[in-house]
Amino acid sequence: MPLRAGDAAAALLMTEDGRYLLQLRDDIPPIWYPGHWGLFGGSVEPGEAEVDALRRELREELEFEMQEAVLFAGFDFDLKSAGLKRYFRNYYEVPVSASALGRLVLREGAELRLLSGDEALSLPNLVPYDGFALFLHHHRWRLVDGGASR
Repeated sequence: MPLRAGDAAAALLMTEDGRYLLQLRDDIPPIWYPGHWGLFGGSVEPGEAEVDALRRELREELEFEMQEAVLFAGFDFDLKSAGLKRYFRNYYEVPVSASALGRLVLREGAELRLLSGDEALSLPNLVPYDGFALFLHHHRWRLVDGGASR
C-alpha cells in the first residue's frame, strides 16, 4: 500500500507540569509508522497555513481547541532522489491546561498517554522523527550553537 508524502505540522502538547501527550497510532497500513507512539498533528493541505492545519488536526484527533502554538523546530525531508520533492514537518509547542486535558476525546489513534520526557523517549516504538523532536525539546537546555565560537 503506497504512503503519501506531504508537508506536516505536529504538536508538542505539554501540560503545566512539563509532561507530553502522545498518541499510539492506529495499526493500519496506509499511515506512516502504524502501531508507533508519536505526536499529534498531520498534513498541511495545499493553501492551508501550518497553524491552521495543526488547529484542524488537533480538533479532529482530540476535540482540542488549540489556543496558542509556538514554532519549536522544523525538519526538511528531501525526497527528490525518490522522484518526489522536499517536504517539511514542523513542530509547535502547544500548552494544554488541566481543564482542557480533562475534556479531550481521542478520535484518532488507539490510545493517548501523558508521559514525562524521559518516559516518552524510552518508548520502544516511537516514531523516529517525532522522537528526535521530543529529544531536542526535552533537552533544549543542553542545546548550544556549534558555530558560536567561530
